[in-house]
Amino acid sequence: MGTLREAAAGYLALRRSTGYKYYREGLLTGHFVDFPEELGTGHVTVEAALQWAARPADASPAWHAARLTAVRGLASYLAASGSRHQVPPAGLLPRRGGPRVTPCLYSPEEITALVRAARSMAHPLRAVVFEHFVALVAVTGMRTGEAMALDRDDAGLEAGVLVVRGAKFGKSRLVPLHPDVTARLRACAGQRGELCPRPAVPAFFVSGTGTRLSHHNVSKTSSVLLAAAGISAPPGVPRPRPYDLRHSFAVATVARWYAEGQDVARRLPALSTYMGHVSPASTYYYLHACPQLMTAAAQRLEDTWKEMP
Repeated sequence: MGTLREAAAGYLALRRSTGYKYYREGLLTGHFVDFPEELGTGHVTVEAALQWAARPADASPAWHAARLTAVRGLASYLAASGSRHQVPPAGLLPRRGGPRVTPCLYSPEEITALVRAARSMAHPLRAVVFEHFVALVAVTGMRTGEAMALDRDDAGLEAGVLVVRGAKFGKSRLVPLHPDVTARLRACAGQRGELCPRPAVPAFFVSGTGTRLSHHNVSKTSSVLLAAAGISAPPGVPRPRPYDLRHSFAVATVARWYAEGQDVARRLPALSTYMGHVSPASTYYYLHACPQLMTAAAQRLEDTWKEMP
C-alpha cells in the first residue's frame, strides 16, 4: 500500500468522499503517521497508538480519547489490506472517567490580559492572529473549532454578520457582530494581508506559516498566553482552556440579563441560537452550578417575593 502517509491520505480521501469533513481527525491522522516510523515499526500497533494518543500527559481524557479515535479509524482501514496493522480496541482511553470538566470562567480583566499577551508575542503574524482570535471567541462565544474553520469570505467584514458553516451536527448559522468587532476584524485582515500576502489556505486566522490553525497550535499557544497573562488554576482545579472562553461568554451574557432585570427564561432561546446549540437545554450546561448566576437567580426570586401582595 506504499508508505503509511500515502495510505493515510487514501483513507482520508475515502472518508471525505462520503460526506465527512474530517478536519480535526485529518490533522490528528497526519500528525500520527510519522510516529510509527520514529519507533522503527512503520505500521500501526496498539502500543504505538496508546503512546501517541496519551500526549500531552496533562491534557484532558477527552483529548486523549479523540486522538486514539483518530488512530483507530486509520488502523481499521489499514487492517483491511494488511494484517500487520493492529486496531486499538475501543475503551482503552475512556473519554470521560467522571463528570464533565468544570470550566474556568474568565473575568473581563483576564480576557483583556490574554489579548494583551497575544499582542505582545514576538512573531508579528502570530501576534495579530491570536490577538483577534482570542477576542473574537470571547465576544461571540464561538467554538474554537468554528473560529479556526472561519474563511476570509465568511468573516462579515462588510455586512457585519459572520457566517459559521458546517459546524456541529452539520449546522450553519449567521452570527451578527457589533460594529466595533467588525472594525477590529477589518484591521486584522489588513495586517494579516501585509504579513502573509499569499496564505496557503482561505482561512481568516492563519498560522505563522500561512496554514489554517489547528487544535494543537491553539492549545499550545494558549498555554503560553495564560502564563504570560498570569492566569492559572488553584491546585486540584482543571487548568483554563481556550474553549472556556465560550463558557465565559454564556455566563456573562446571562449575568448581564439578570442585572438588567430582563426575562432570562424568554431570552435563553436567543442565546442558544446565537451560540449554535440545538436547544436551550444544551446551553444550560454552560450555566449550571455557576455561583454568579445562582446568586443572581436567588436575588431575582427574592425580589419577586417582595413584590407579591
